[in-house]
Amino acid sequence: MPRRPITRRRLLKAGLLSAAGLALYSGEIERHWIDIVQTDAHLPNLPAAFEGARIVQLSDIHMDEYTEASFLRRVLHQIDLLQPDAVLLTGDFVSEGPGSVDFAIGAAWQCANILSQLKCPQLYAVLGNHDVSTGSEAVTAALTANRIVVLNNTCLPLDRIGNRTGGRIWLAGVDDPVNGDPDPERAIPASIRHRPEEPVVLMCHAPDYADDLLDAPAGKAVDLMLSGHTHGGQVRLPLLGPLTLPELGRKYIEGWFRIGEMQLYVNRGIGTVGVPFRLDCPPEITLITLRRG
Repeated sequence: MPRRPITRRRLLKAGLLSAAGLALYSGEIERHWIDIVQTDAHLPNLPAAFEGARIVQLSDIHMDEYTEASFLRRVLHQIDLLQPDAVLLTGDFVSEGPGSVDFAIGAAWQCANILSQLKCPQLYAVLGNHDVSTGSEAVTAALTANRIVVLNNTCLPLDRIGNRTGGRIWLAGVDDPVNGDPDPERAIPASIRHRPEEPVVLMCHAPDYADDLLDAPAGKAVDLMLSGHTHGGQVRLPLLGPLTLPELGRKYIEGWFRIGEMQLYVNRGIGTVGVPFRLDCPPEITLITLRRG
């Protein structure tokens, strides 16, 4: 049987079918494919009582831009199965646009209400650049009304993580570095720096702020920094890498980094912005187990 000639029309048709298939995969399959990353954070001054403590990091939900309530509930079900001792939420609960500010504030309340259904009693958060643009006070009000503690240039002692007692970790959070006003000197006051067996864990939405942080006296006291913001690139093409990356999210894109004495982990988030696609970059739940040494 003779082979059919390859014509421009056939090439165009094949290209369109491939593009449609790729859009279907990245928009419906990979965008909802939850990757649970389990990793250890080794902290030399971790109290012995907190060895093995389990912390979940969740980031960049972007409620109702493209993240559906049903998908967020499925994410929370996976978190409950992990039985974490604490859940740390590293910003961008909503999106600035494409809807109105009132729409985004409504999304913040919906997101916070769903998050409050987590079984874990210890929920802590910082704001992201989209939250600040939408309105820091409004987003904070939604979170705090739903039992989520928001750390905005402040800190608190964790004397208990789950059932573990007998030590202390300082959990700090700074305002978003892109659209907010981060103040590490307030978030990590001199009184809590470099205490024996009292490590400092910092939540900061934008990871590239780590370089500025280490120029400040407070930054040198941070043992572990947790960030989001980048979405891991969201759409990553073979050989080319991420199509686009946000301001203060172009150097530390995903996963582990060591910057001086500080460790940094960048979570890919679960939501999307701009387009409802993820490619070679699925949504992430991170389970971090704390280890001594």
